[in-house]
Amino acid sequence: MGITKSEIFSEKENKIAALAKVLGHPARISILQHIINSQTCICGDLVDKIGLAQPTISQHLKELKSIGLIKGNVEGTSVCYCIDRENWTSMKELLISFLDQDINLQSECC
Repeated sequence: MGITKSEIFSEKENKIAALAKVLGHPARISILQHIINSQTCICGDLVDKIGLAQPTISQHLKELKSIGLIKGNVEGTSVCYCIDRENWTSMKELLISFLDQDINLQSECC
């Protein structure tokens, strides 16, 4: 596997890339969408809703949590997850600032 040399890129570029990587799997998008639509914390019903095995769901939750998009609290024997509102807002601002750039080509080059 090649070396990414992430240290030569800005903090903003690395953060956008990390977010894009985590958001690059449809199961993670589905998990986020389910939590958002539920408008509450989710405690253990993702297997039935998403349709993947529990270990797979757990791995996707781990990835979402590691980037800070969700947070979890242990309640008894289960872990409940919800959107981390502060990090969600930061992610939106970061991605919007990147995607909202105007492309001003002088001519069609391709």
